[in-house]
Amino acid sequence: MGTIRTPRDKWIEEGLRALASGGPEAVRVEVLAQALGVSKGGFYGYFRNRAALLEEMLDSWERGVTEDVIERIERDGGDARERLGRLFDFVGSSETPVTDPGVELAIRDWARRDTDVARRLRGADNRRMDYLRGLYGDFCPDEGEVEARCLITFSLRIGDHLIAADNGPRSRGEVLGTIRKRLLG
Repeated sequence: MGTIRTPRDKWIEEGLRALASGGPEAVRVEVLAQALGVSKGGFYGYFRNRAALLEEMLDSWERGVTEDVIERIERDGGDARERLGRLFDFVGSSETPVTDPGVELAIRDWARRDTDVARRLRGADNRRMDYLRGLYGDFCPDEGEVEARCLITFSLRIGDHLIAADNGPRSRGEVLGTIRKRLLG
């Protein structure tokens, strides 16, 4: 009976978890193998080296926060407001290693020190903003208003979980609901 190998995507997911908790320096083959409960030898069946894993982690993140999300939202059709509503719901509830807010922050921090990562981040951010522009542009004729709504929406995605402030007598969910109504109005 042959040895069962740890799937490639498990190495990538564990790498993303390590990235979220400690930055790119925390993505080490020995640590990932230990977290997965396997020997590090299996790693080299999938990846040439650590740099190859980091590249695939970025690929996975980029695809996961752009094309995978867009395909999921577009799959059920509907008008732009309905699709934006599904996007808000999905982004607010998605809990995968790729869409983990900690991964997003770690990649943004990494991009401050690595021009290749910064280039990838800019591409992903532009793809996300372009998608939002298309949706808001379907029902909002003012280009300035479209851009403002896109930036507010994207800023909420990136920064909402970083804000520790109380929302007075309202819950965060209530405030986000009010924002959603205004953006879709």
